[in-house]
Amino acid sequence: MDYREVDSTSEYVCRLEHGADWREEIETFADRRSIDAGFFYGLGAVQDAELMFYDQDRTEYDSMTFDEPLEVAACMGNVSHLEGERFAHTHAVLSRPDGEAIAGHLNRATVWAGELYVRAFDAKLQREHDDATDLDLWNV
Repeated sequence: MDYREVDSTSEYVCRLEHGADWREEIETFADRRSIDAGFFYGLGAVQDAELMFYDQDRTEYDSMTFDEPLEVAACMGNVSHLEGERFAHTHAVLSRPDGEAIAGHLNRATVWAGELYVRAFDAKLQREHDDATDLDLWNV
């Protein structure tokens, strides 16, 4: 395990803009506040979503698109840098009206209503290619 101690610098509560893209809102906020590393939790609702599932055998993402209203039962992730840009690595559990849950890596979703808690760290985390998984992971 690789690790590094980080100190928290700031904590924020945020309301996402209705009609905006969920993940893009987080990245824009991180840009505006110069957050180079952080962690977030969120909840709310989306009008549609694209989730990704990483196939470990093929080392490729498979996309699942949902064109329907969904509750954001849980959303969590982190902020770091990927290829020189701030990147919000976002996972979500979404639910349908009957309570069925769908989950995965949230690539995009149209915000109906969203609230976030963001904790910023006094650090800069960079994602770099990991040969073992073929993913871009933190270089700590």
